[in-house]
Order: sequence, then structure tokens, then C-alpha cells
Amino acid sequence: MENVALLKCMEYEVDLIEKKLREGFELLGGDEFLKKLIPKNSRVLLKPNMLSVESKDSLVVTHYAVFEAVIRIIMGYSNNISFGDSPGFGDSRKAAEKSGLMEVADKYGVKFEDFKESVHVKLDNSILCKSWNIAKAAYEADVVISLPKLKTHAMAYYTGAVKNQFGCIPGSQKATWHTRMPDANNFCKMLLDLNTAVGANFAILDGIIAMEGNGPKSGDPYKMNTLIMGKSLTAVDSVAVRLIGYDNPLDTPVLKEAYDSKWGAVLPRDINIIGEELESMKAKNFKLCRKGGSFYFISPGVTNFLRGMIAPNPTLIKDKCIGCGRCAEICPEKPLVIEMVKKGDILNPKWNMHECIRCFCCQELCPVGAIETKYSTLGKLLKFDKR
Repeated sequence: MENVALLKCMEYEVDLIEKKLREGFELLGGDEFLKKLIPKNSRVLLKPNMLSVESKDSLVVTHYAVFEAVIRIIMGYSNNISFGDSPGFGDSRKAAEKSGLMEVADKYGVKFEDFKESVHVKLDNSILCKSWNIAKAAYEADVVISLPKLKTHAMAYYTGAVKNQFGCIPGSQKATWHTRMPDANNFCKMLLDLNTAVGANFAILDGIIAMEGNGPKSGDPYKMNTLIMGKSLTAVDSVAVRLIGYDNPLDTPVLKEAYDSKWGAVLPRDINIIGEELESMKAKNFKLCRKGGSFYFISPGVTNFLRGMIAPNPTLIKDKCIGCGRCAEICPEKPLVIEMVKKGDILNPKWNMHECIRCFCCQELCPVGAIETKYSTLGKLLKFDKR
């Protein structure tokens, strides 16, 4: 049975967040728990979500007030703290500076790691992937504390504690993994193996203001007033997805794969929620990016064929497009999938859906939210999606 602390926190005010997180650690075992989590003289790496270069109050990144509150607590147990991430687009230092994380880190003497240097790692006990290039700072840390943001996600349905470590893969190498793992379920198996290799020890999920709708970059704010924390990353994610509307956590690919492979606690019966009651914290009318559920047939060929037919497609919102071409630039299948075609005064992307692997990197990293995911008519019928 895995313990997960579910906390109510109404504002991004650092003293309040620190108070709530300390209450959460008390529920999990207090000082004794923290001393086991962070042994004396440990090298602690904080792994926030810095998807791209975003402003201080952006929904896209872990809020700087949560980051500061965590540092205040952790510095009581280690004086060797660093933080880092490798954004999907843009320079990691610029992302840390613009988001306010660098200012906080400098205030407390926390070292910044740009995740550009990597080490090659072999993983013998993998689910799917046995060989990795991982950011050296993340791999060599004694303790990795994941600080994800609660958001919807076009490919993985939801992004939180498990997916946050995808940022431990340096720079453009992330695109290679999208190409190698175009199927969402295999992609999520890869994420589980990556977390095994990195060895993330604890997660604190920032859900004070979550992102609903067209996540993980272009969605809308949803005030959930929530912090979720625990040692089991899958248990933290299981609580989070149930809060936003996935009553069965197995409806999300990463938790389905975690359950099938016995990677971590997923089902409610295996998770002990302490603090707030789950029912009292559930979101109302939260806009999911994708509905849950999968279709499986005896024939893998039939299964894959129907998955291709019902999976959503990237769709352009023409009024928002500025013709910057970032979608074509970051597409892991370039130049096969996206062609920039002149429409009036600007260039618009045109997708070759026969070659598209539906990784939704284009949707994820569009700077103006001009790309969304939409189901075909058949997809709507089979997924019961009414959009």
C-alpha cells in the first residue's frame, strides 16, 4: 500500500505552500520520513517541468512559488541541491530564467544544471527499452525529486509525475524517442523504463492551477487548489487522474502500462490517500484532452488498423496561426509530415497524415496554441467523444 498526501492549497503564496507541504510530509512520516528520503550529504536534484521558455505565471511550467517552498524544506536535509530540465523547445537556461526558477535558485544557492551533458545507461530489467542517453546530472544525483505540473496531454492524455522525467533526455534526442515509439502505449512503456533508469525518488505535483483542454501547452487554467505528494510516482498520478475525471486510472496509457507491467501502484485499492478526501477535491466539468479507454482485438493487425482510424489528428486553428514554422521544425518525422504552404499572407502547416505518427509534438509546442487535436467521425463514435 502506497501513501499519497492530498493537500488543499488555495494560492501560489510561498509561505502557504511551504506550510501545506510540511503538513504533507508530516502525514507521510515527518522528520524520520525525510531523513530516509534524503540521507545525510545526499546530492538532491529537483526536476521541475520546463516544457519551453515561458513567463513566471505560465500554466505550462512548475510554478516558482512551489519550487521555492520545496527548496526551503529540502535545504534542512541537504546543502547540495541542484535543479534542471531539458525543454522540448528553446534553451534550458532561458527557460529557467524567464519562469522565475533561476531567481529562486540563486536566492538559496541551488545550482542550475542545463542537462546538456549525458551518460549512456544500460537497463537490464526493462519493460521495453534497454539503452539510454540520460542527462548526467539527473542520473548521478542521489535523490531525484520530481516537481511536475498537472496538465492534459494530447498523446498521453495526462502529464504528471511519470512523464515529467522525459525532460531528463537531453535536447533533440527526445524527438528520436517519439519516432521510435509512435504508439502511445509503447511510448508510456518507454517512460516507465526511463523512470527506472533515472530513479526518481519522490514527486510533488503542482495542481494549484492545473491545465485543462488543449494541453500540455495551449490549454486553459483550471483552479484545482491541489498539491499531491508521494514516493510512488504512479500512485501520485493515479490520484491526479481520478481528480480530473478518469474514474478508472487504467484509462490513461501510462497507468495502464504501469499496472500491466507491475511497475507501481495504480489501482485505488493499492493507494492510501491521506489528508483531504478524494471526492471533496474532484474537479467539476474538467475538459479532458482525450477520453480514456482502449480497443483490443485478437489480431494485432486489426487492433493497429482501428487505432489508426480512431486516433485524433492534429488540426490547425487558422485564425491563430502566425506562420512561424515551429511545428515543422520540431516534427520528429520531418520533412515527411509537415509542409508549410502559403495561405494568403502567411504560411500554414499542411499534414501528410499517411506519415504522421501522432506524437503531437506540433500541438504540444505551438507557441500560440494554433494546433489542437480532433477525432474523426468514426473516432468520435468509438470513443464517445462529443467534441
